[in-house]
Amino acid sequence: MIIVLKAGGDLLINGFPVKLAEEIKILSNEHKFIIVHGGGDIVTDISTKLGHPPRFIMSPRGFKSRYTDKQTAEIYTMVMAGKINKEIISVLQKAGVNAVGLSGLDAGVVKASRKEQIIALNDQGKKILMDGGYTGQIEKVNDVFLKLLLDNGHVPLISAVAMGNDAEPLNVDGDRMAAKVASALKANTLILLTDVDGILLNGKLIDQLSTFEAKELQDKIGPGMSTKVYAAQEAVEGGVGEVIIASGFKDEAITSALKHSGGTLIRQ
Repeated sequence: MIIVLKAGGDLLINGFPVKLAEEIKILSNEHKFIIVHGGGDIVTDISTKLGHPPRFIMSPRGFKSRYTDKQTAEIYTMVMAGKINKEIISVLQKAGVNAVGLSGLDAGVVKASRKEQIIALNDQGKKILMDGGYTGQIEKVNDVFLKLLLDNGHVPLISAVAMGNDAEPLNVDGDRMAAKVASALKANTLILLTDVDGILLNGKLIDQLSTFEAKELQDKIGPGMSTKVYAAQEAVEGGVGEVIIASGFKDEAITSALKHSGGTLIRQ
């Protein structure tokens, strides 16, 4: 079965967890894995040190994102497709996982159209129209190439950088990229690994949601989790069997998610 993993947030701050890499190695005897990674906090830290601190904007739907001008796009690509991607590759290879590091630009794995304009909220909560910068909306996934890698025993590791219409690197959300990749491959399972146990409402973990229930819950959870819930809906509606949002820090995180013994399960 095909499993798409998304790793990001605090899960990468101190390096990709070795126990997670070792678990992927064990499970790869039975399953085919594709990993999509984020790393926005690391990008923020490095861009600040380089004298170009990030600017974040909020969409009317409650999604928080990094505003990506040309210099930000260059730093973002350098850190995501370079530093973070190759550090994760090292951990995976050391664990015996035959991983291949990619960005959306490599073989046109993930193509996106550049957003000409975006709508954001200003400090007073009013809608404003902004230049789209180097932010992309994913249009196509090269599933043929990814299947070729999977069929030959490789584990693709894709950074959240897409290729624009002029072959320029574009910033795309990692959760949304994972959903699009999983949909293109008709993956059995998408696991969104994060630093919390799943979707929490009033401090309590929600074990399971339908896509309809997830949509109803959208406005009641924080911006970070809201994006994951939206990505989960996209994946299920795109043909993915199920999505699990779960902590990547717990022991046997992937195995627990697959057994539905941890995290929040979202399906049709």
